[in-house]
Amino acid sequence: MTAPVDIERARFNMIEQQIRPWDVLDLDVLGLLNEVKREEFVPPAHKALAFVDMEIPLLPDTDEALKNGHCMLPPKVEARLLQDLAPKAHEKVLEVGAGSGYMAALLASRAQRVITLELHPELARMARENLQQAGIRNVEVREADGSKGLAAEGPFDAILLSGSVHEVPQALLQQLKVGGRLAAIVGDLPVMRATFVTRTGEAGWETRQPWDIAAPRLAGFPEASRFHF
Repeated sequence: MTAPVDIERARFNMIEQQIRPWDVLDLDVLGLLNEVKREEFVPPAHKALAFVDMEIPLLPDTDEALKNGHCMLPPKVEARLLQDLAPKAHEKVLEVGAGSGYMAALLASRAQRVITLELHPELARMARENLQQAGIRNVEVREADGSKGLAAEGPFDAILLSGSVHEVPQALLQQLKVGGRLAAIVGDLPVMRATFVTRTGEAGWETRQPWDIAAPRLAGFPEASRFHF
């Protein structure tokens, strides 16, 4: 059964009007956005927003969901993070913040294996069900505190934080292979930056911050100290 024409038109417009203008030009990534059906990972109450340039709440209390980062990132942000992290077919990837499972589905289409961690039980269940219904078999969803990573399964070729943090914990950087990459949105409002860290040696990391973007916080990560002397 083919999707209604208006859904395919909305998907086309999302790619051409939101994502390409945001310097997402990798043809494999653009192709994935056609193949992995974003609307299948959006809660039923918000299906009409599946292709809109906005954060989509994932829990019934919309205000609370957005406040606590329980949402899908805008499509252009997901696409740019995927393009710039550039997972490869032989790689093992860790995602922190499963949400609805959509980003894990995109990662799984590029990587060999994905483990995605989600602190909120209802979201972990949602992600697991969405991935199963989409027929994606190389993702494992675990209910866990992603700020600590998953040392027992490491080291990883790539780590993606699907939300913002004040800073990247050293524990996560230590779980990268040498040559591995981590992507996160780092900083505090009003200034946050997409941050890409490559492990260059046992005690070496290189960081670049090529673009600015604000995103909701991931739960469980430490914030900046608010004490002033």
